[in-house]
Amino acid sequence: MAKEWILNIANGRWGLTKKNRVGPVSAWIRECSPKEVSDWEKFYFQKLKDFLKRKGINLDPKEYLVSLGKTLYIKITEVLRAEMDEVTEEDCIEYIRNLVINRTFEGYVTEKQTIYGQLQEILKVKIEPAPDEWDRLYNVDFFIKVGNKYIGLQIKPTTFEHAPEFATKWKEAYRNSHEKFRKKFGGRVFIVLSVKKGDKKVIYNREVIDEIKKEIDALSEVK
Repeated sequence: MAKEWILNIANGRWGLTKKNRVGPVSAWIRECSPKEVSDWEKFYFQKLKDFLKRKGINLDPKEYLVSLGKTLYIKITEVLRAEMDEVTEEDCIEYIRNLVINRTFEGYVTEKQTIYGQLQEILKVKIEPAPDEWDRLYNVDFFIKVGNKYIGLQIKPTTFEHAPEFATKWKEAYRNSHEKFRKKFGGRVFIVLSVKKGDKKVIYNREVIDEIKKEIDALSEVK
């Protein structure tokens, strides 16, 4: 509904339910393992009480959440309203044009610099996003079509320090689904590890490139 959309935008902008405001709720609820919402509420307020005390905030937990809600109301009714009043028709026209032309081009350039874009340049083949069904059934993000067969690609982000064990972990986790893909579509699924090097994503396990090339060649020879 429109009201919730506005609340979500304002809350996201000012971060009133971020970890530094309301505590690490995702970790806390796993620690609590509640069966009822009342269990979680009681547990949360006790955790929040300690959290606020450490931050030097002298408020009852329930009062504190009310204060965050009131802050959100001020942000929406005062700040957002004032900003909306400054928006002109020309601003809207320029926004649409910029989004469609400039931002789309920037997104295209960024896309070419991503992992699958790099692979596409290196392999000189078209790499396409996999259908949602393939993601759910076979854990495949992208595919390469070779004749009437398909090669699957699974891209996983990781770090340089943990990449070796990470690769082994995911190979084991996806062994069955990737084998199902191979039996149905004829080609193997390759896990490509993505790591950040500066501001750019790069392929960590570059040996996978030669493996993919060999698979393309092998499937090309199959009639």
